[in-house]
Amino acid sequence: MSNFPGVGGAASMAAPAFRSDALSGVRSRRIVAFCIDIVIISAVALFVWTALFILTLGLALFLLPPIYPLVAFFYNGLTVSGRKMGTPGMRIMDLEMRMLDSGARVPFINAAAHALFFYLSWMLPPVFLVTLVDQEKRCLHDMLAGVVVVRRL
Repeated sequence: MSNFPGVGGAASMAAPAFRSDALSGVRSRRIVAFCIDIVIISAVALFVWTALFILTLGLALFLLPPIYPLVAFFYNGLTVSGRKMGTPGMRIMDLEMRMLDSGARVPFINAAAHALFFYLSWMLPPVFLVTLVDQEKRCLHDMLAGVVVVRRL
């Protein structure tokens, strides 16, 4: 089921209209989804680091800092651009990410860029306040990546 009328038919040049129930509760659900995803990312990064530590006889100690961002980058890029259009945390919270202009599935490059912008946003936390004034409840990193997060209905 789609939150976008006309998706799959003739594409219009205007951004798709969102149903009001597709955006209700998105902010709080995204926070919980992030907490779930950060636990999963941490577990995967720890597993990868441990495997590399064993395989390289301890030389992986020098690889610890870049492993976590790489895992997060590919985790978000692959899961959001996948068939279910969301990370496991997003799917648990009944959220999905779509392209703003067409309502289509997000390509890998946009999903990975979204993750990069999100983690860079943590350097300046007040940018997360943008979602409080945006009509579509989008964060700044959503706007930069051209995506919107909606509820699965």
